[in-house]
Formats: sequence, structure tokens, C-alpha cells
Amino acid sequence: MTPETKKSSDTEGPPASDTVLNIDPALLIENWHTELDAAVLYRGLAPHERDQERAAVLLELAESEDRHAAIMAQRMEELGIALPGHRTSLRVRILVLLARVFGARAVVPIVETFEAGETAAYLAPGQDPAVAALAGEEMTHFRTLGAMARVAAPGDIVRHERWHRTGGGGALRATIFGVSDGLVSNFALVMGFAGAQADAEFVMLAGVAGLLAGASSMGAGEYVSMRAQRELYERQIRLEEIELAIAPEEERAELVLIYRAKGVPAAEAEQLADRILENKEVALETLVREELGLDPTELGSPWTASIGSFFAFTAGAVIPVLAYFTGAGWGQFVVSATLSGMALFAVGVGVSLFTGRGSMYSGLRQLAIGAAAAGATYGIGTAIGVGTGI
Repeated sequence: MTPETKKSSDTEGPPASDTVLNIDPALLIENWHTELDAAVLYRGLAPHERDQERAAVLLELAESEDRHAAIMAQRMEELGIALPGHRTSLRVRILVLLARVFGARAVVPIVETFEAGETAAYLAPGQDPAVAALAGEEMTHFRTLGAMARVAAPGDIVRHERWHRTGGGGALRATIFGVSDGLVSNFALVMGFAGAQADAEFVMLAGVAGLLAGASSMGAGEYVSMRAQRELYERQIRLEEIELAIAPEEERAELVLIYRAKGVPAAEAEQLADRILENKEVALETLVREELGLDPTELGSPWTASIGSFFAFTAGAVIPVLAYFTGAGWGQFVVSATLSGMALFAVGVGVSLFTGRGSMYSGLRQLAIGAAAAGATYGIGTAIGVGTGI
């Protein structure tokens, strides 16, 4: 054996012990919990996916996550690590519940971010080599979910990263943030009047007025915003239609360039462009998607957005007021603050579904923000009440 051969053998051979690899047992256990959660999540989403092919994909992902968990469990046994108990995380339970209400397609874009995090975790320092070897499969899961998040159904044209542009989850995301706005703003308003020791009817009046004013403002603002956005998109589509009618050769050249930029050989790109242009409706839709990055079937409804924003804000804003329907005093103050605090924490957990941060961290952060705003207005209300002799 030459020195070079011996060196190569020493490098490629297995280490004397797992200690040499600096395996982090806590990381291995965390990944095991994550895999079990993912399997439960995919199985929970599948029944709420209307397309049978997409549902089958979700079940295949669940089986893959089960297999990964089994590999990790075996490694823990080999390393002498006691297999801990597992309880499905709160995040997974919430996502399955949301899929039951809004459908699996509203939740898949959120799940996509979690798969990206899992892939990164598998390559973290201290990771077991057997787990790190699964990173490639997790990347495949990530790409599969990405395709499912961006395509309405198998065979449809890709939606140009709509999830990344809108923040994902569409109406679901807007609902959570609408509730957050209503809760924080009205909680601060009610606490300001409570600090001034105002009578129950004044606290209720302030709360209800704040609710109606805020919800109306949110609804009207959302309507104007969506209406303007839709009109802009419709104008862009109309201009594209005119260009296709008066300069089809230029549009063909643009399509060829688009597909060549995506890596399609020049000859195939030209054939593909010719085939698309044979049908004017398909050609227009393709140009709108490829050039403008728009889905002409989903430009957004101003009325839906407006009504949704109104009720989401109302749902959050009504919580701080509820206790004051029975009077005003320390009991009502405590109940209002408690209910608002619980709701703030719940909203924070909902926000974590989109940010990928820990549920506890996001919940406590949202609670701290709401408490800070309410504390400031309570202090101002107390100062004003004392100064005016209320």
C-alpha cells in the first residue's frame, strides 16, 4: 500500500467512533420529531385536497417522512440515545385545521417554507451523516411542494412564483393580519379609556366606534387598492391582446426569447412558440403569464377583499370590548386584558405559520407588542383622567 493509498483509505473509511463526528444528539432528536410531524401533516392535508393526483403525492410524501423518521430512530438506538415520546406539534395541528376550513391548497404554500428549513437543518454542523444523506430527498420534497403551491392542478402553466410575490396563503394570510390589526388597535383604544376611569358606556362607545371606524377604513382601503390593481392588470392584458393582434411576429419573437432564456434550445423554442400562437386565446394567456407574470384567471376580487378585511378586523377588534358589556370596573378590565392577551398570543402563533419562526416566540412577541401599545395608551388615559378630574 502506497502512502497515497493509505491516506485515501484513512480519509474515506468510517471513523473510529461517532464521537469523532461530533454528532449532536439534540439535533438528531429534533429532526426525528420534525419528520414525524411532517408525516402527520401530509396525511392530514391529503383528505382535504380535491385533486386525487395531488392527494396521492401528499400521501407519498408522508410515507417518505415516515421512512426518514425510522432511519433516525435506528440511529438513535445505535448511538444509545433513548427514544423520546412524541406529540404532534401545535403548528401541525393548526395547519391541518386550516386545511379542513380553507382546503389543502391554501396551506401548501406555507408548508413549503418548512421543507426548506428541514433541508437546511439536515446540513447543519453536528448532524448525523445518515441524516445528512437525506437532505437530497428533502430538497425533492421542497421542490414538489413548490410546484404544488404554484400550479392550480397537474398540467397547468406555472404561476410565476405567485406565492413569493404575495406572501403565500392569500386570503388566509390577509385574515390573520386583519385580525391582528383590529385586535391591537382596539385593545389600545379600550385600555386608554379604561385608564381614564371612564364609565362603561363610554368604554363601550369608544370600542364599538373604533371597531366600526377601523373595519370600515380597512374595507374601503382594501377595495380601492384591489380595484386599482385589477384595473391596472386588465389594462396590461388588453395592451398585450392588441400587440398580439397587430404584431404577432414580434410577440412570437418575444416568446422564443423567453423560452430560450429558460434553457430551451432555439429550434425547440421556435416550434413551441409557433404551436402556442396557433390558438389566439392560449397565446394571449401564455404571453400574459410569461411576460407580465399574471394569472388572468386570478386578478383578485375587490369586493371579496374588502368584505374579508372588514370582518377580519371586526373579529379582532370586538375581543377587547366584550367584557365591558357587563359594566366597568377592575373585573371587566382584567377580563378584557386577559381575553386580548390570549387572542394576541393566538395571532402570533398564526403569524408564525408564514414566518417559519417558533410558535412560542411569535406568540410572545405579538403579545409583547400588543401589551406595549395598550400600556402606553392606558398610561396616557390615566394621566388625562387625573388631569381633568375624571
